[in-house]
Amino acid sequence: MPRYLVIVESPAKAKTIKKFLGRNYEVVASNGHVRDLPKSQLGIDIENDFEPKYITIRGKGELLAKLRKEVKKADKIYLATDPDREGEAISWHLYHSLKIDDKPTSRITFNEITKNAVKSSIKQARDIDMDLVDAQQARRILDRLVGYLISPLLWEKIKRGLSAGRVQSVALRIICDREEEINSFVPEEYWNLEAVFKLDGKKKPLTAKLGGSKKVIRNEAEMNEILAKLENADFIVDEIKKSERIRKSPLPFTTSTLQQEAAKALNFSTKKTMQLAQQLYEGVEVKGHGTVGLITYLRTDSIRISDDADRAVKEYINNSYGDDFVAKDENKGRSGKKVQDAHEAIRPTYVEYTPAMVKESLGRDQYRLYQLIWKRFVASRMQPAKYETTSLRIKANDYRFVTSTSNLVFEGFMKVYIPEEEKEETGVAFENLNVGDKLNLSELNKSQHFTQPPPHYNEASLVKTLEELGIGRPSTYAPTISTIISRRYVAKENKNLYVTELGEAVNNVMKAAFSSIVDVNFTANLESLLDCVEDGTVNWKTVIRNFYPDLKEAIDHAQVELEKIEIADEVTDEICEQCGRNMVIKYGPHGKFLACPGFPECRNTKPYLEKIGVACPVCEDDVVIRKTKKGRRYYGCINNPECEFMTWQKPSNTRCEQCGGVMVERGKKLVCEDKNCGHSIAFEK
Repeated sequence: MPRYLVIVESPAKAKTIKKFLGRNYEVVASNGHVRDLPKSQLGIDIENDFEPKYITIRGKGELLAKLRKEVKKADKIYLATDPDREGEAISWHLYHSLKIDDKPTSRITFNEITKNAVKSSIKQARDIDMDLVDAQQARRILDRLVGYLISPLLWEKIKRGLSAGRVQSVALRIICDREEEINSFVPEEYWNLEAVFKLDGKKKPLTAKLGGSKKVIRNEAEMNEILAKLENADFIVDEIKKSERIRKSPLPFTTSTLQQEAAKALNFSTKKTMQLAQQLYEGVEVKGHGTVGLITYLRTDSIRISDDADRAVKEYINNSYGDDFVAKDENKGRSGKKVQDAHEAIRPTYVEYTPAMVKESLGRDQYRLYQLIWKRFVASRMQPAKYETTSLRIKANDYRFVTSTSNLVFEGFMKVYIPEEEKEETGVAFENLNVGDKLNLSELNKSQHFTQPPPHYNEASLVKTLEELGIGRPSTYAPTISTIISRRYVAKENKNLYVTELGEAVNNVMKAAFSSIVDVNFTANLESLLDCVEDGTVNWKTVIRNFYPDLKEAIDHAQVELEKIEIADEVTDEICEQCGRNMVIKYGPHGKFLACPGFPECRNTKPYLEKIGVACPVCEDDVVIRKTKKGRRYYGCINNPECEFMTWQKPSNTRCEQCGGVMVERGKKLVCEDKNCGHSIAFEK
């Protein structure tokens, strides 16, 4: 009987696959990559047409020796790593590291770890796809060139240990640009007016908002003019319009949409979502069924579903909810964006494995993520939800008030799944009203508001932006965000991402010296070129050859410029208690600190509190720049914790003329920090 060897990446995957194959199959794991570029050097022979120098990853020697023994026993080898560029590259590296030129070797891929998929992949075994391998090599070498050639300049300019990255630097810039937008935002005042009516036989009043006018009510004086014109006015029902509104069923998950929805609905980080999805894909022990791969491959930008899966889920919906709930037309989603479409969308491998059925076999977070994926997939093959909407227009002199209500008349997919952002409340029903009816006005409520700045990015909105801009691919979103957080360029507080002082410094250097590297369009074009390499239409070394000269020129130029602006340690008036020297400002992983210049004889250090020349509005001592534990900058009193004054924007010595409150800098204006005031004045920095 011939002996076959199947090599996968992880032991969990090996365990799941093993049970689908006969006794003559041995399944072993490589534990990820076995070869890579060396960490201690660039590892790219620039003079020899950018030839990469691969070495065995430290600690993998013993594993490779075991794999070689298994190879010797086998009559045929199947390389069954993940079905993407990275997986293809791992198979290629295994082929060379194990020296299996003399053995029949094939590449197999499957989008789901099920018996049918695994057995079918063996029948459709193929050679290693060098276009996929070359696309991965091109990305790896581009990232290595950027990281290893630019990072030393950051060490020189700011501090050792910093890093630049082709995608991470663009992600950092996007966050920094949003931070600048928020800091320079000046709120504008506007007013709303609501009319409250008491309806016969209804406990809840009817509320309608002043509308129909293109003019925004800018201040209280304008509002009072309107109120004067409405005094003693009759409020008459002017128009009642009924319509049907359809809410389309959602699309099944891609990597990006799964990360976004898991962040919103489950409060998971992108990293956590991908770790849990990997476990569900590779296989978990389900009571009574052994090890089961519960979901399909987790790195995809496709919404396509296989015909078999489509038939199975529609049969399930028909049996569970009835034929009325089964989708008749497919929701194809938006077109126009380049989609790899190599894989299906993320879905359950077996729709009959309901969340309730597997709950006892999963950890709490595994269950919550699986339930989200399962519900979304089932909902994607169900009919749209239908609402009956009634809009009401009320006239009072020359003004119009509007309101609407909607009633769910057919649940459709909402029987199973309601997306987090689409949960809504229905208004007050007014089915007994007719055109011409006079309404009983209870009160007019005026309210002051201020326009809001764009929100800070969170992980979900950053992933959405990266995808929309074409930066990175499904496999890169989570590691990119994890990197900028772990390097303390960005702090994560209450889900939001804030730029730290360190991140600001790195971004400023990158924008000044390497504007093309952090240019959004340039990075998106590179991603498109990598897609062309995968398609076989562009040679991977052509991409590197075109990229390197501009990078080299920028580095040579920056080396000169950065040396010119290198700043010596700034001497302060703070005296070292241990040796009497004037302490200097140094930069550490968390920003500035005070250190004795007598190092290493004197090792005294202390926190650096930078005064901004503003008196504390509470105790009149100095306001200094402080940072939260996670590195986000704020302004607080030097006497903290005795004095608790703090603000996120830079305060001013000027006090608000209207309320006496603290004025803070926003762009070219000073704005009152009290949201209920909103007074602002122009100023010169």
